[in-house]
Amino acid sequence: MPIIGGEHAYIPNPIPRHIDLSPTLVYHLDEASRAVATLAGVGETIPNPLLLIRPFMRREAVLSSSIEGTQASLSDVFMYEASGVRKGDVLEVINYVLALELGISELQNIPICLRLINKMHAKLLESVRGEEKRPGVLRNEQVWIGSEGTRIEEARYIPPPSDMVSDLMLDWEKFANEEHLTLPPLIQCALLHYQFEAIHPYLDGNGRIGRLLIILYLCSKMILPTPLLYLSAYFERDRNLYYDQLYGLSATGDWHEWLNYFLDGVIEQANDALRRVRIIRELEEQYRHKLQELGESANSLRLVEELFAFPVTTTPRVAKFLDVSSAGARGILQRLTRAGIIEEIPNMWPHHFIARELLDAIEKPESPKSEQE
Repeated sequence: MPIIGGEHAYIPNPIPRHIDLSPTLVYHLDEASRAVATLAGVGETIPNPLLLIRPFMRREAVLSSSIEGTQASLSDVFMYEASGVRKGDVLEVINYVLALELGISELQNIPICLRLINKMHAKLLESVRGEEKRPGVLRNEQVWIGSEGTRIEEARYIPPPSDMVSDLMLDWEKFANEEHLTLPPLIQCALLHYQFEAIHPYLDGNGRIGRLLIILYLCSKMILPTPLLYLSAYFERDRNLYYDQLYGLSATGDWHEWLNYFLDGVIEQANDALRRVRIIRELEEQYRHKLQELGESANSLRLVEELFAFPVTTTPRVAKFLDVSSAGARGILQRLTRAGIIEEIPNMWPHHFIARELLDAIEKPESPKSEQE
């Protein structure tokens, strides 16, 4: 190990191309693969997948960013998109969404590679905290991990020296695109996530990019044609355990505990996503029937559909979306309020309306215990 500032830096080995899977790991892999396949099948049956992709992406962005200490809620994100109202660190969360959308879009042209990751990293740090830390460029100095103000001598983890990062990332990139590997895709994904965090290739934003790459990899391999599976809720619920698992692997070199932990997260979050998809689709059907019974117009039905992608809206936004006057937009919003589909957020100008029941279905935490029961 190289000695940095009197301390040893950690140099991860190249990613293994073969791992002997224990019976427990094989069981978890089978369960995780079935859960992901079920979610993938449901995603392909959704008539308008953007109705779910958009809010799910934003929930992931909030949770992944909160692991790094960012303060913004899902409601804050939707209010910003509705009218530009900025609360807390909402722009950092928005950048996460934009980086993810950029990555998924770019997969149509290039594979997962350092060039793509650099683009996403540049978008993540654009005009927000960390913008001075070489966005889109590999780090050129030593970093270490610990609580704020921690000296390198007290660091919990010291990533490899900056002059080794480029070669380590080249191996990472090669593994991400290597053909004819016998490792199952979910195992490859877990290895890639750990290795990226161990290399810590940037001065800032490594955790968010590393978690973002999980869904990007699954989409690139068509394991999930629709990006509906995100692990940040699992990691965020006990972030100390998440970090312990990453550091534990660096300390022991034993992949099995990390892989079991990662696959448990895949199982939990795939099942959670399926539950949320069911609830949201039931709400969509319920709202449609209610409006039809009330004899509501086609514009009201169109607006309700739009609410499933953006559950917070304003009169100007509705007027523009439906191409109606402000008075017409207000009338539709008032009728949806009376129908119990939306409610007005008090003390805001312009008037903001929120589909509370829908937002709860997207945002409300799910207890693993209640899931099992």
